[in-house]
Amino acid sequence: MEHAIRELFHRRDLLLTMAWRDIMVKYKQSVMGILWAVLMPAMIVCSGFVVRYAFAQVSGKPVEMHDLTAVAVKAAPWAFFVSTLRFGTVSLVNSAHLVTKIYLPRLIFPFASVMSQLVDFAIASVCVTIFLIFAQVGVSVYLLWLPVLIAALVLLATSLAILFSAASLFFRDVKFIVDVFLTFAVFFTPVFFESSLFGDYQAFLLANPVSALLEGISQVVVHHHAPPLPWIAYSCGVSIALFAISLTTFKKLEPYFAESI
Repeated sequence: MEHAIRELFHRRDLLLTMAWRDIMVKYKQSVMGILWAVLMPAMIVCSGFVVRYAFAQVSGKPVEMHDLTAVAVKAAPWAFFVSTLRFGTVSLVNSAHLVTKIYLPRLIFPFASVMSQLVDFAIASVCVTIFLIFAQVGVSVYLLWLPVLIAALVLLATSLAILFSAASLFFRDVKFIVDVFLTFAVFFTPVFFESSLFGDYQAFLLANPVSALLEGISQVVVHHHAPPLPWIAYSCGVSIALFAISLTTFKKLEPYFAESI
């Protein structure tokens, strides 16, 4: 694992070039251009508003501003996670001409895909920040947790992107399985709602490591509370372990990439 990371560091110029290539390909001849970076989070927020309104109608409680801001805050990281898995899964397949013809660290491709999605995430985060300013959410000392939560989410998404990118070379239907999974995963992840709504079954929802991270982001940004520390520790542990497993698996499968393409 250390060798793989050192190799990426030594080829960081190539990594940045590939990431820039992915960004340019995404927006080339695009009518909306960079606005695509905020389209998916905006759609998630709009869907969340509808779900929140439906909850309010059933429960008889009015929709409060902090409910809407919580959805907006979780929309950008969830959109990043979904996009990273989708683009990362096909990163090696889409670069087959490079994988088979020249030698370079194959890890560059999923990592470059993640970096290109981070650019979109940064743009969407700026828009969410502007929304929070207008909503007068305010700031607190608990915002110091935000970099830790975002870093854990990025590490988790990167780990899955690495693992799925390698698997998709051997089983081409992996990308379809990932798409189906991500389509329905939003219903099992607290993006539109809080995990506390599930009462005694909250633990089952938070067993998804993404859930605890999104809940933590909502807590520190909107509610000005500390994140659920035991579950954050669990999510961070899963992210680190999965990253090590993904790198190890990727390096073991790498010699067979060219013949599988």
